[in-house]
Amino acid sequence: MLLMSTSTDMLAAYLAAESAILLGKTVAFQGRTVGYENLAEIRKGRAEWERRVAAERNGGAAFGGMAFSVARYDGEPQ
Repeated sequence: MLLMSTSTDMLAAYLAAESAILLGKTVAFQGRTVGYENLAEIRKGRAEWERRVAAERNGGAAFGGMAFSVARYDGEPQ
């Protein structure tokens, strides 16, 4: 079973709003009506949610787009 997170739900909402706007529609989105004049704002929000979804899929440990791990050099196991 695939669980949807808040991030994936929000990304889906932004994608749906962007698609509708590109078809010439106005949509109720986050409590207000948006249209073509709001397309840049919708795309900016979509990009932010895409980053969040990617971070979740990468385990949430990302810095500058790269995942990292910590190594110990004192001989003790982690």
